Amino acid sequence: MLADAVPGGLVRDVGLVAAGTLFMALMSQIAIPVPPSPVPITGQTLAVVVCGAALGPNRGAAAMLVWLALGLWLPVYADGDHGLAQLTGATGGYIVGFVLAAYVVGRLARLGADRRVGVAFAAFVAGQLIVFGLGVPWLKASTGMSWSTAIHDGFTIFIVGGLLKAALAALVVPGAWRCVRRLDGQWPRRP
Repeated sequence: MLADAVPGGLVRDVGLVAAGTLFMALMSQIAIPVPPSPVPITGQTLAVVVCGAALGPNRGAAAMLVWLALGLWLPVYADGDHGLAQLTGATGGYIVGFVLAAYVVGRLARLGADRRVGVAFAAFVAGQLIVFGLGVPWLKASTGMSWSTAIHDGFTIFIVGGLLKAALAALVVPGAWRCVRRLDGQWPRRP
């Protein structure tokens, strides 16, 4: 993991989870409404895949869980929203999906999927598909939409943006590995 290039133990891990949580909270504030969908375009899926890849499965998922918990009381969800209604409403499945996606992307990164652009892109698309795989059924159940409407309003209109975010992350994360390799002179050891 990129995070393992930073020396330390528990204090490092807590700091990295806090940084991942903050990054997710900041990227959540990039929110663009897409009528008629109750789900906005956000920077969240970009933050999820970057956190998962950079922090690894456990720290990445922990950062998303801390963000999720903070959002029950603080305005860290998309567009400054917060509260239990966000978890039980139309966006709840996406929020829960962020935790699982960060974990899976972190596992793929642990296997080296974050070091080359093409493989990283595939891993990051997979992470986003996990988010939509949980988000769309939850959207349907919470709103009473038909399947076709839920798939359109909760997935189809986000495909291009999702691919662009996966491509951006697939350039940034392997690029960060190149910087680490130059600084360290070799690939960091896997834990």
